[in-house]
Amino acid sequence: MAQQYPQLTDRLQRFIEAQHVFFVGTAARDGRVNVSPKGLDTLRILAPDRIVWLNLTGSGNETAAHVLDSGRMTLMFCSFDTKPLIVRVYGAAKAWHETDDEWGELARLFPDLPGQRNIFDVSVELVQTSCGFGVPLMELVEERDTMTVGLERRGPDGVRDYQQANNRMSIDGFPTGLPLM
Repeated sequence: MAQQYPQLTDRLQRFIEAQHVFFVGTAARDGRVNVSPKGLDTLRILAPDRIVWLNLTGSGNETAAHVLDSGRMTLMFCSFDTKPLIVRVYGAAKAWHETDDEWGELARLFPDLPGQRNIFDVSVELVQTSCGFGVPLMELVEERDTMTVGLERRGPDGVRDYQQANNRMSIDGFPTGLPLM
């Protein structure tokens, strides 16, 4: 049975920290809804009502565009092991970029991964759990290194050029807030 909480409990924080993947859902006021899987060591719980996560360079930047437009974000964590559980965190988010004063303090929370593009700062408004009985049992074999190897290969200048060419606008034509470099 689903339960709701105004913020993360200690038990839910431990559950989230144990997950290897999470999903991000966002939407602008108009246009497409975006859902993205995220992995690697890119999420930190700073308080029961605050989560930050590091976004690496990818093919698009829908999340940033949607947050700039509406600020809404849902994070979903689900167990793929023997104890089924789904946790959804609903909140208001802000994107920080490396040109922002807050970037340095927040970036220090994460490993030095190549291609760092945004840090999303989520103010938790509601947490909801559900059973997860329909989620399959799966086993983590290992983290993929494809993204980090590819970004390292591009180098900092190549990543910046890629971001400028591919990550400044959403697929619906909304700005992402990525600064000109």
